[in-house]
Amino acid sequence: MSSGYEAYESAGELLRALSAPIRVAIVAELGVGERCVHELVEKLGAPQPLVSQHLRVLRGAGVVRGARRGREIAYSLVDDHVAHIVADAVSHARED
Repeated sequence: MSSGYEAYESAGELLRALSAPIRVAIVAELGVGERCVHELVEKLGAPQPLVSQHLRVLRGAGVVRGARRGREIAYSLVDDHVAHIVADAVSHARED
């Protein structure tokens, strides 16, 4: 666990990883449960290359992980706290 300024740096890195609306949507969907790319594409209505690109960013930031399931990779959140952060942010945005 980070303390002091390191915690702010870690929080900033997380928020940067969530800075694109599609990444927020991906995290919200993964908060419900594990999903393969084609399921995210269908649910979000976004092109597969775009979803894959943003999953790479989230994976690089340590927000999501992938596990091979046969021919596909199923993605899930590394930490469920991120889903709560996203849910709170979306809820707050809907209040305005």
